[in-house]
Amino acid sequence: MNMSLEAFKTRVLPTKDKLYRFAFKMLGDSEEARDVVQEVFIKVWNKRDDIDKLENMEAWCMRVTRNMSLDKLKSKKRKLTDSLDQTMEVSMGDKVTPYRSTEMNDMMQNIGRYIASLPEKQKQIIQLRDVEGYSYKEIGDILEIDLNQVKVNLFRARKSVRDNLLNANAYGL
Repeated sequence: MNMSLEAFKTRVLPTKDKLYRFAFKMLGDSEEARDVVQEVFIKVWNKRDDIDKLENMEAWCMRVTRNMSLDKLKSKKRKLTDSLDQTMEVSMGDKVTPYRSTEMNDMMQNIGRYIASLPEKQKQIIQLRDVEGYSYKEIGDILEIDLNQVKVNLFRARKSVRDNLLNANAYGL
């Protein structure tokens, strides 16, 4: 049985924003990220006859997004640029002083830089877990790695970011 347009609208279209953020994190270019999401949707639609066999539609879409983004990166052989402040917005209360606001923005930019400097796999895992909120199992499915690799890489990524933040704060950088 193949997927109807209605099923496509309810099962696939709601993943659009997550797919876009993930592609954008990898590509650093909003136009290219939109192109990738569009290509993913076309691929899903073209494979609609087999789609009902999928256990986790969203994880499969994320994996396709990752692979298409990697293909784009390879074809351009360009460096990954990363801008955490475009994908993460910090919501703060009404009583935020301009100084505190600047301090928070600086910290977020530092975190963004530290994440950007991580090895590719750690960068993808910290994005999927801490920004997108995927489970360890889903991350394993998306990146096609086992659960232990997910946990070890996430631990190392978080530790690296934390150590960099502590060092920056200790030296007032």
